[in-house]
Amino acid sequence: MVETTVEVKLKTGLQARQAALFVQEANRYKSEVYLQKEEKKVNAKSIMGIMSLAIARGTAVTLIADGKDESEAIKGLATLIEKEE
Repeated sequence: MVETTVEVKLKTGLQARQAALFVQEANRYKSEVYLQKEEKKVNAKSIMGIMSLAIARGTAVTLIADGKDESEAIKGLATLIEKEE
């Protein structure tokens, strides 16, 4: 299992369109992937889960992956979240 904490730098945070792109990226990996904000942890492959976190720009979140391609999953998703628009 691999986990890392990153700051969301997307201008709109992880709302609607960006959340959909995040979920699409998460689904490219075989590993189980989770996104955690404070005490709430959701499946990163679920659009409803991501939306329920209401993640704004500047929020620190923890990415957690467990599986064969966990390192690639963390790296790919962290890159997406930390991209400044």
